[in-house]
Amino acid sequence: MLDKVVIANRGEIALRILRACHALGIKTVAVHSTVDRNLKHVAMADESVCIGPAPSAQSYLNMPAIIAAAEVTDAQAIHPGYGFLSENADFAERVESSGFIFIGPRADTIRMMGDKVEAIRAMKSAGVPCVPGSGGPLGDDAKENVRIAREIGYPVIIKAAGGGGGRGMRVVHTEAHLHSAIQTTQTEAKAAFGNAQVYMEKFLENPRHVEIQVLADGQGGAIHLGERDCSMQRRHQKVVEEAPAPGITPELRAEIGKVCTEACIRIGYRGAGTFEFLYEDGRFYFIEMNTRIQVEHPVTEMITGIDLIKEQLLIASGQKLSIRQEDIVLRGHAIECRINAEDPDSFLPSPGLIKHYHAAGGPGVRVDSHIYEGYRVPANYDSMIGKLIVHGPDRATAIARMRVALSEMVVDGIKTNIPLQQRIMTDRGFQDGGQNIHYLEKRLAERKEKTLSIL
Repeated sequence: MLDKVVIANRGEIALRILRACHALGIKTVAVHSTVDRNLKHVAMADESVCIGPAPSAQSYLNMPAIIAAAEVTDAQAIHPGYGFLSENADFAERVESSGFIFIGPRADTIRMMGDKVEAIRAMKSAGVPCVPGSGGPLGDDAKENVRIAREIGYPVIIKAAGGGGGRGMRVVHTEAHLHSAIQTTQTEAKAAFGNAQVYMEKFLENPRHVEIQVLADGQGGAIHLGERDCSMQRRHQKVVEEAPAPGITPELRAEIGKVCTEACIRIGYRGAGTFEFLYEDGRFYFIEMNTRIQVEHPVTEMITGIDLIKEQLLIASGQKLSIRQEDIVLRGHAIECRINAEDPDSFLPSPGLIKHYHAAGGPGVRVDSHIYEGYRVPANYDSMIGKLIVHGPDRATAIARMRVALSEMVVDGIKTNIPLQQRIMTDRGFQDGGQNIHYLEKRLAERKEKTLSIL
């Protein structure tokens, strides 16, 4: 078993990792920026090291400082959480070459799955269903690009090979706009990701975002833990996640899950990971693999009873998976609402002092958050301040419990998106289930128009 772990992150995920470590008897080292010295996990960790000023580039993205923190505290391993350096292959490589364990996949796996073109190639060869596309990066031959687009069929989407988080993509509906769209996306991709390569895929009109959670030990063992529906999105950012996904049959789950676990074994995957799919007309289309723990992992934990962070730590310590596929039984339904420090209408960030805080409670309610009364939300990082998760015997009960929990939760002093989450929970379309990834944006646009017409 690991003896001491550096938590190379902040906020709720850092606290979540710390709790899992302490439950296993693993000592923890919290690294933090100057503005984060009052975070809850920093106070609870066995040791803490300041790694730089507030800007991420000088602290949480500062590889030498994080590795130095592991060296001075005599830690064995580094857990990157999500975001920041969690999917940075160079960081994983530097960690391992410095003699530490990177709690995640091997660097070459991260590198392969981070390049969307290479990832699609690898998944195709592993038998994972993919969106019809160019099958590789687009060249400079305009005629050839037109031929590819015609073969795929419009609308198509141009995507940056090194993109992510909803950036570096452009939908093209007609041939006349194809060339300029490719050029613009290439320019943007070069500026944002340092990689000008783009590829082309069929643009699905009404897809849902359904993803499969996997665990693999890198020693020939791999399991899946069912799926999550993450279709409630705004600007390609997830707002609400749930598990299991409405309308996915046990047969379909077993089929796609088997494909994913076999792919994990084939590529020698190690740790927790997520296969993200677009789901339309009963078919799955692979879009990317996230080689880390995800924000929405608690909904899977709630329906399976499996502690995913604990499993990450056990795998990193060299243990084989102790859980077999037949041990995974999905029970009930879970929903997660991301709670952000932002205006619920304009979505502008709302940093500042939390004057009063009351967490929700009751049967099947879980709150993953680092905030407390007197905590000042900094303006330097992502606006998410916590996650409200509920579990119930069925989806209707879970929605009802979430409505109650949202009404109970109090965060005074700053604005939050709790009113938005409340509107989603009472929305008839959401209650019916199975809405596509465009649904929330459409409903928000309708609400804005309605408000404007009243003025």
